[in-house]
Amino acid sequence: MLAPKSLLLGVAALLPAVVFGNSQSDQQIAFMPSPPSSSLSEKPHHPNLKIQATSNNGIAFERITMAEFPEYAIRVRSPEGLCDPTVRQYSGYLDISETKHLFFWFFESRDRPESDPVVLWLNGGPGCSSSTGLLFELGPCNVRDQGKDTEPNPHGWNKQANVLFLDQPVNVGYSYAEGSSDSVSDSVTAAKDVHAFLQLFYARFPTYLKSGFHVAAESYGGQYAPNIATRIIKENNDLLSNAQLSSTDKVVIPLSTVIIGNGLTDPLVQFASVPDYACAPSPYAIFDETTCASIRAKVPTCERLQQFCYSNPSRFTCVPATLYCWSSIYGPIQNANKNPYDVRQGCDRSVNPLCYDEMNWIENYLNREDIRSELGVPSDLKFESCNLDVNRAFQMSGDNMHNSASLIPDILSSGVRLLIYAGEDDFMCNYLGNERWMMALKTEFSDEFQHKAHKYFSRYSLDGSNSTVVKDSKGHVGMVRSAGPGAGNFTFVSLYESGHMVPHDQPEIASELINKWLQNQPLH
Repeated sequence: MLAPKSLLLGVAALLPAVVFGNSQSDQQIAFMPSPPSSSLSEKPHHPNLKIQATSNNGIAFERITMAEFPEYAIRVRSPEGLCDPTVRQYSGYLDISETKHLFFWFFESRDRPESDPVVLWLNGGPGCSSSTGLLFELGPCNVRDQGKDTEPNPHGWNKQANVLFLDQPVNVGYSYAEGSSDSVSDSVTAAKDVHAFLQLFYARFPTYLKSGFHVAAESYGGQYAPNIATRIIKENNDLLSNAQLSSTDKVVIPLSTVIIGNGLTDPLVQFASVPDYACAPSPYAIFDETTCASIRAKVPTCERLQQFCYSNPSRFTCVPATLYCWSSIYGPIQNANKNPYDVRQGCDRSVNPLCYDEMNWIENYLNREDIRSELGVPSDLKFESCNLDVNRAFQMSGDNMHNSASLIPDILSSGVRLLIYAGEDDFMCNYLGNERWMMALKTEFSDEFQHKAHKYFSRYSLDGSNSTVVKDSKGHVGMVRSAGPGAGNFTFVSLYESGHMVPHDQPEIASELINKWLQNQPLH
């Protein structure tokens, strides 16, 4: 979720807001529960990996350090009785230079955790917690009853994958910093921390290296995910070219695919698509003729500023584009009384900036002392769904105008597949703009993708009497355009009757889509 204008600076910017080596003893750490299967209790064999029992704010953890990442450590515990008690779960922190701490919460697959892939899920903002994805979209449970409890999510993505939710960058959600100078303001730096976290995670849990790893992100994740993938690929290549590979504690992260839902990836193309999406004759038209004429007249100036940012990326060239384009192109949604994440719905954003009551419920739930304690979160840490200061830092660095689509060709060339999906009722990162930047991007799959006709997204398992799927008048749920075999190497899926957060609006469809994608099965 991109963070709303009311969460931003007093400028007219609308950016809607988102493990481990041999220990000194062969005994398990006392607070870690007995594993359900012996394969997950294996002790890693890294001579330079250290594991020790520790306590932070009176909460017991297992602390892991790795010689090749001297500035990083990871603290892990096993929460009990939360969200989905039927599966093994871990929570804790990546500690960076002892002053920055990134929170994570991991859930094993309900099916075959030893062989199912690992999916890293990131919400956007920038500055919005991935707990939105966990408790409102695709996690093993959904928040309910004003945050007093949770209920099982039958369509959680851990039906077919091990899912890792990470609050990043620092100061997002349960993540925190101990100094004002420890903030992160760009996606490249954020990706460095994510890579270090993954190295420590896989070092402690090498079992999960046996299957693929997938970076999945939403909204501003269209910036995060390509940068994270780029970092992983570079580090993997450096590692594989090192003649001393057998003696290093680092691992080759098995990156298989990148998944972006309703993302902001190529702002130049996507901003220009707004009047085509939101004005007549579009079926999603929400603005009158006067407003549409005003927006269309401002698009050329926005494009000039964005092109200057693309050509000479820096804070000085990109912030002007940020300030002008967000206010000029996205500003009118403030007065439309529409939910910008789902134009089917009305929303008084002066009352509820994020338009969903569940965002407040999530805050209520995660600010409960018993929940914080069980997850290993400091008792004095206040959870917020979206952080204004983080949003401001990224905005004023110009990061939100960077063209992360430019990273995609090299990602594809490395053999990593890309899925872009978009709910058609989302105004903020509309499906037209997402498909257009894919059509314009020059890759090894360009010719096939550009000449491929749309096909209906198949849903073989979604026709039961208890299905919650919402279909269009002809019984369809979405369209697919792809290049490459199976589910495709370069694939776009538009989904009907869903907005910015597809896994919330169409949970069965999202689960079916991801399951097919992870298995590389045809989507049509």
